[in-house]
Amino acid sequence: MTTELLFLPLGVMAGALTQRVTGIGFALVCAPLLVLIAGPFDGVVLSNLLGLTVSVVVFVTHWRDTEWKKGLLLAVPALVAIPFGAYVAKNVPPAPLMVIIGLLVILALGAVVLSERARVLRGRGGAVVAGASSGFMNVTAGVGGPAIVLYAVSTAWEHRKFVATFQFFSIFTNLGSLAAKGGLPHVAPLALAVSFGALAVGLVGGEILSRHIDHELARRLAIGLALGGAVFTVVKGLLMW
Repeated sequence: MTTELLFLPLGVMAGALTQRVTGIGFALVCAPLLVLIAGPFDGVVLSNLLGLTVSVVVFVTHWRDTEWKKGLLLAVPALVAIPFGAYVAKNVPPAPLMVIIGLLVILALGAVVLSERARVLRGRGGAVVAGASSGFMNVTAGVGGPAIVLYAVSTAWEHRKFVATFQFFSIFTNLGSLAAKGGLPHVAPLALAVSFGALAVGLVGGEILSRHIDHELARRLAIGLALGGAVFTVVKGLLMW
């Protein structure tokens, strides 16, 4: 087992904890680490698979608050954009793709940090842009949340309904991303088993923490973890170039 694999359960658990506590953040936290461990293509596929699992679990407990029409309004343009993102993911060499993924995550994090002052995605047009951007980034970088967060802030979306609808949306985008990239990731069975084990632990821990932890603190911690992983991903890609 490599040193990187030892950190795999920590990243997955942190992502699952964050998603369960705040409704978002799984891929932001662990996608950069998964890319480091499994490579830019299979790392993102693994992120999509784990993200799908997390979204289904969280959705089961929040589905009554889902705004179905708004979820579909976001999901349709996302599904249209996913094949274009998959083409980029399959045809760009690993080293520059790692740099691109890392930079995309950094830019996405910047959008989340600045989103409280950004009100740029409103109405149907804003939903289309947010959904398409999220779908493209989900299949290329495993990070589809920031564009939807920006839309949520722009429209003053009620957090409870946003959380439920985001899980509904994420199920579509992660399924679409997996289909566009050929299904399951090509990773060692041990890594896959460790990932799902850590996912279960993170979700259970998140259920407990969600009753006690401040959501803003959880969001800041997620951003810090994701930023560190994204920077390391860019550095590794540059060294491989």
